[in-house]
Amino acid sequence: MEFTLLGSVAVAVVLMYGVLRFEGGRTNAADCTRDVWDALITAAVIGVAVGRLASMIQAGTNPISHPGDILIVRAGVDTVAASVAAVTTYVVLTRSDPWWLADAGAPAALAGLAGWHGGCAVRDTCLGAPSDLPWAVAQAGSTISRHPVEVYAALLLGIAAVLFVWWKRHRPRPGVIAAISVAAAATARWITEPLRPGLGDDLSTWYAGATVLAAAFGAWITFARRSRDATPAEAD
Repeated sequence: MEFTLLGSVAVAVVLMYGVLRFEGGRTNAADCTRDVWDALITAAVIGVAVGRLASMIQAGTNPISHPGDILIVRAGVDTVAASVAAVTTYVVLTRSDPWWLADAGAPAALAGLAGWHGGCAVRDTCLGAPSDLPWAVAQAGSTISRHPVEVYAALLLGIAAVLFVWWKRHRPRPGVIAAISVAAAATARWITEPLRPGLGDDLSTWYAGATVLAAAFGAWITFARRSRDATPAEAD
């Protein structure tokens, strides 16, 4: 029995808060940092809780009769359930100004996801499929080297977070950053999914679908608003 899931949560929270603090007064309005932080942390907690409950139920563990197993990790967190719950919670909490607040929290959310995956070092769960690459790692007591797949995901998500912070300086249309951030997160999981241990259903199709839909939504926001903002002369 272990509580190392909390280590991943701690790394994610620190990175998420760090990005919000950095953006406050720069690419985000200084006075919105607290509101975005409150919404993000609430969404993250609910997402992890729902994903953990879903994972327990799938593993045949009754959360009601085994409440301690919500924190004592045996089967991890269901990614799809956690993602849907977190995004839904954030949308509900920021419904008063959804586009701007979604963009404000997107890079921090990506940084938090990077921290979650990078927290594999705390949980000793970084390794995936066998590999002969120079940076492949062998688990203690094993002669088989494996891809550090969670590190790959953390790097992809961290790079995406940095790029979106930079992109926000160019003031894209409201909602574009949030939509493309969802696409970036799904793409990172889509790329790394084939390298993960085969512990259940392959989720590549889910991640590919999320990538396409989010990217298409971002493109629609950009071009639909551009057409709507065009003058009659420009439209002709």
